[in-house]
Amino acid sequence: MRKLILFILSVSFFDPINSFSQSNMPSGGKHPITVEDMWKVARVSDPQVSPDGKTIAYQVTTYRMEENKGATNIYMVSMDGTGLHKFETGFISCSDPVWSPDGKSIAFVADDSAGIAQVYAENVAGGTPRKLTGISLGASGLLWSPDGKNIAFVSDVFPGCPTDSCNAAREYELEHGKVKAKIFTSLPYRVWNVWKDGKRSHLFVVNVDSAAVKDLTPGNYDTPPIDLGGKMDYAFSPDGKEVCYVKNTDRMIAISTNNDLFVESVDGGASKRITTNRANDNQPLYSPDGRYIAYRAQMTPGFESDRSRLMLYDRMNSRIINLTERFDRSIDEVVWSPDSKELYFNADDEGYHNIFAVNSMTGDVKKLTRESTNEDMTITPDGRYLVFLRQSVTHPNDIYRMNIETGKVTQLTHTNDALLATLDMNPWESFWFEGAGGTRVEGFMVKPPNFNPKREYPMVYLVHGGPQGQWMDEFHYRWNAEMFAAPGYVVVMVNPRGSTGYGQKFTDEISGDWGGKVYTDLMDGVKYVTDHYPFINKDKIAAAGASYGGYMMNWMEGHNDEGTFKCFVSHDGLYDAVSAFGSTEELWFPLWEFKGTPWSDPALYSKWSPSSYVKNFKTPMLVIHSQNDFRLDVSQGFQLFTALQMQGVPSEMLYFPNEFHFVVKPQDARLWWNTVLGWIGRYIGN
Repeated sequence: MRKLILFILSVSFFDPINSFSQSNMPSGGKHPITVEDMWKVARVSDPQVSPDGKTIAYQVTTYRMEENKGATNIYMVSMDGTGLHKFETGFISCSDPVWSPDGKSIAFVADDSAGIAQVYAENVAGGTPRKLTGISLGASGLLWSPDGKNIAFVSDVFPGCPTDSCNAAREYELEHGKVKAKIFTSLPYRVWNVWKDGKRSHLFVVNVDSAAVKDLTPGNYDTPPIDLGGKMDYAFSPDGKEVCYVKNTDRMIAISTNNDLFVESVDGGASKRITTNRANDNQPLYSPDGRYIAYRAQMTPGFESDRSRLMLYDRMNSRIINLTERFDRSIDEVVWSPDSKELYFNADDEGYHNIFAVNSMTGDVKKLTRESTNEDMTITPDGRYLVFLRQSVTHPNDIYRMNIETGKVTQLTHTNDALLATLDMNPWESFWFEGAGGTRVEGFMVKPPNFNPKREYPMVYLVHGGPQGQWMDEFHYRWNAEMFAAPGYVVVMVNPRGSTGYGQKFTDEISGDWGGKVYTDLMDGVKYVTDHYPFINKDKIAAAGASYGGYMMNWMEGHNDEGTFKCFVSHDGLYDAVSAFGSTEELWFPLWEFKGTPWSDPALYSKWSPSSYVKNFKTPMLVIHSQNDFRLDVSQGFQLFTALQMQGVPSEMLYFPNEFHFVVKPQDARLWWNTVLGWIGRYIGN
């Protein structure tokens, strides 16, 4: 194994207020982005508009490299972009800000003296935060009721425990008991990177005056559901007397996408199921006039990437209206207009995440933004402005507002401007070509710093995960195109068959065909760019991908007959389809994608499994996998590395014992980037 040289830099917490000061801007020329630059970026999220529409509360997360962790704090900015200041809580880290309906207080989550996340509330004018919960397994996901009486939150429980002290005792035994054995009685027994250990997620409310806590969803079910949820899977009615929430009551949820909506009194009691669709229903949101509950619905049971429609449940007559059946995009976040006449939503849209409006009576849809990536939407109480986050491949998230009547968009925060002013980054560029069957496919390119069109550059080809996802104009913190371009590479990203944002048919055409049309699309993309862009050196191409992108690296490893790619980077990729089925926690996914089980359709599993083509492995490959990846078990990486070594293929494996499907710790991320770029540089130079 080669030795890896790391350059260790000390990174302090980045101050998002002072970052906009011109005096902080360094002199001299710009430089390509580095790993240290990436972790200096202050990450903006969760904007919340005050009830009077004058102020936005939001959270900013910063990281300290030497401590290998981050901290989140709450900031405020006026609707015109002035008056930026930190909301002082006295905690090192706090998050999840929500306004009280009267605008006088903000509730948030912070760790108590025992290190357990609890709900606090503090007067906006200042003062000492008041602790509202002391729940043993922690609180998250705050939502203040419109009548001001209650705050909803989520916490784990052991369903058999009648009291919180029982939960505390059970958790203590799990954490500190000398016996670490686990007994499983049902699927799934782990999710993403967490062992279930018999726990369920429940929806609670805490009374703001008395601090009394009530479990609204007792029983052996999860609210929110374990997966396939929306931005928030519970909501208060406008009068604050009712909640609507999501749970899955099927016998084996590991093979079920059947999330449903339920309503219940805030005082507790019997719940009522209001959706009977056998596929996924989620993300309820009451209309301001109280007439409807908007939610998202998929129509195909078992298919997690079916198109999400925007539905309305009429509370007067229980009638369900499909509002966006004619709209061939999948609905993401949803916001009601204050007069209940329109709803605003965003959706994947040809490499962007655009905002749309739909009339609540006619279903007519209009696009409000173009070629932009927007998320975390909210609306001012007067219905005049949408407030949201916007980002691009060269710019991390900041807060923007849009005048709904005129369409004018104004940037309100400039969190990382000083840092960005020092970085040499190029925007992405779109191109189109013909893929499998003559279907038009879109790709994107990011050119390296100091780009000279008269020179030749090596190329890095990135394949996205999902597979039902898309490359998007975003400042990605794990697969950042600018980071891949920084050493002097042209970065190319294609949205092949299976990608979202190009209509549901385009998305559907990967299922049961993992190495088919999508592989043709990808290879046609390589041919297109090498034929049309003379500055790309066709003899120096590397490819990298994670999750499904990792699968595609493994597939390409067995199909690189012409030597198109000089090396591969496979992160958390499926290598052996049969063993992946037996070790994943999300069984509905392979059941749909491979059209059954390995014993019901062994031929399809064998056909699309990279392990079936080991005899063709010959291209140098870096394998990356993590111990706590329960979506694609670490054994997939171990098996792949073993096969490469047995075939005599130059290969290395980067193994993380404490990461999961994503590498999220600052120092681990630094090691990841240095290893990946070092491997690529070895085979295609820079």
